[in-house]
Amino acid sequence: MTFKEQIIQGIPQDLPPKRAYPSNANRAPKRKDILSLEEKQLAIRNALRYFPKDWHQELATEFAQELQDYGRIYMYRFKPSYTIYARAIEEYPAKSSQAAAIMLMIQNNLDPAVAQHPEELITYGGNGAVFQNWAQYLLVMQYLSKMTEEQTLHLYSGHPMGLFPSSKNAPRVVVTNGLMIPNYSKPDDWEKYNALGVTQYGQMTAGSFMYIGPQGIVHGTTITVMNAFRKILAKGETPTGKIFLTAGLGGMSGAQPKAGNIAGCITIAAEVNAKAATKRHEQGWVDVLIDNMDALIIRVKQAQENKEVVSIAYIGNVVEIWERFDEENIFIHVGSDQTSLHIPWTGGYYPIGISYDEANRLIREEPKLFKEKVQETLRRHATAINKHTQKGTYFFDYGNAFLLEASRAGANVMAKNGIDFKYSSYVQDILGPMCFDYGFGPFRWVCASGNPKDLDATDQIAMEVLQKIMENSPEEIQLQMQDNITWIKDAKKNKMVVGSQARILYADAEGRSKIATAFNQAIAAGKIGPVVLGRDHHDVSGTDSPYRETSNIYDGSKFTADMAVHNVIGDSFRGATWVSIHNGGGVGWGEVMNGGFGMLLDGTNAAEERLKSMILYDVNNGIARRSWARNKEAIFAIKREMERTPSLNVTIPNLVDDSILKDLF
Repeated sequence: MTFKEQIIQGIPQDLPPKRAYPSNANRAPKRKDILSLEEKQLAIRNALRYFPKDWHQELATEFAQELQDYGRIYMYRFKPSYTIYARAIEEYPAKSSQAAAIMLMIQNNLDPAVAQHPEELITYGGNGAVFQNWAQYLLVMQYLSKMTEEQTLHLYSGHPMGLFPSSKNAPRVVVTNGLMIPNYSKPDDWEKYNALGVTQYGQMTAGSFMYIGPQGIVHGTTITVMNAFRKILAKGETPTGKIFLTAGLGGMSGAQPKAGNIAGCITIAAEVNAKAATKRHEQGWVDVLIDNMDALIIRVKQAQENKEVVSIAYIGNVVEIWERFDEENIFIHVGSDQTSLHIPWTGGYYPIGISYDEANRLIREEPKLFKEKVQETLRRHATAINKHTQKGTYFFDYGNAFLLEASRAGANVMAKNGIDFKYSSYVQDILGPMCFDYGFGPFRWVCASGNPKDLDATDQIAMEVLQKIMENSPEEIQLQMQDNITWIKDAKKNKMVVGSQARILYADAEGRSKIATAFNQAIAAGKIGPVVLGRDHHDVSGTDSPYRETSNIYDGSKFTADMAVHNVIGDSFRGATWVSIHNGGGVGWGEVMNGGFGMLLDGTNAAEERLKSMILYDVNNGIARRSWARNKEAIFAIKREMERTPSLNVTIPNLVDDSILKDLF
């Protein structure tokens, strides 16, 4: 069968032969054996409902074995035989170009060059899934191939509930992932209900089909690292020859060495999974691969002497580096961590002194001991960081729940008041006041033609638009504008494309709208093919996350989730091609609500009307909330937007003189 025929077929008519698991695959960790006997039977019953009854006997045995071996039922037998990658949009069998665009984005998320654990349909973060199993993938692709522009596909945590009549102006797909009754939103609840096959963890851009490889976070990481150095360096001093130490080279965290190179420092990223580190080295995302501590010491000193801009992957535990650099008196200028501590007990963070394979055995067979070892390592990790910060190291939490889990482990990370952490998150110190409060966030696009020349053309268009906007930009955002112009000028030479022909750029509502309009006009003129717009959920409006995206909200509302939910609802009727809302993300299940969107630009007037309406709301929803929280940068930004958009009328806070509060209680 051809590729198109296989897509249209969905679940095969004949039971396919059992597949062997590829020996060289980067496998997801085995999940907890958390189900009772009755629940395991329910999990099998749930899985079998996708298939004809006469297959049940054979598949029941097979699925039971998968549940035993992996802690999940992935249905490997049904993985399609064709290669999965982002094809050109016209190669997909579809009645709707919007549906074809979504198929392209789904396949990009599952491309082995992009995905962290592609066999398990996991894109990044250790558990950020596109679907729970291969049957869901087959059915979703089939539904998209049949969909008209007056139907909407509704996905419940990967499961396609079906096509429902709607309208041309409605989203083509509505995605929810992990939405739980609040009292059932603890980590073990995810383990249980995901094993049952009734929910999944979509991370942020995995389950919303908007992941574009490590590039997706490179720009934000670059901004963060550049400004981290700006906070500690004297005027005129550069990051050259100075050290940025971090950990993690998996999905999103793989962006760190590339960002360090762009920022112009020496980056050291520790990674316990040799396959992950080697993959990033082979892809050119990290310059040097080292698995010996003594060799690392020599190489770092050499880089400092020669004032190199270089990134080094150390295959091992980052705690070893913090401790050894203290002994060797190697000064770390900037430090952080980007391991997947949102899932600390299932492979997101590994204990020191135990091999990678042995640690994975403990996850499966001795989870209690594994947890003890992880918490012991977190305490040791924090102690080592504290020694360096006393010497002047600037350490920030990178929103991966490092400080949260370290505090839960009893590590010395709390401020004197016993309530706050002693270190700020990067959103509190950098991205919040500098970017999000002004409306700057990770706008991204994918050239649906798959043609690199289209990406070059969009880079040029975006740069020209930003340069024109900057001519009249207020002083408050001149640095942000210049950083982004510099970024887009250098984007191609930094070789960040993995999978689809995609780009990311931090822009505010004005920038996003004008860039998107220019793209749509170029499409109409036949200069480029269709373009898919999107963004990371890690943005101005999309995410309510008290330990990351909204950690600089100080009016007591940072634990509320109204903004993310309004964001998705508001985008859906203003023209988004698809929308998504997730429980969980980079900081953990039950710790965050986040929403995303995708929009196809096809060169039509209707597309231009949709993008202007939706982008204005998508950004300013968050600025309005940040303004109401009394964030001064956001108050400035929303007042400026109201001047530019007369139909926008937002409630502005009346500021209180603190002196009148002193003697009230």
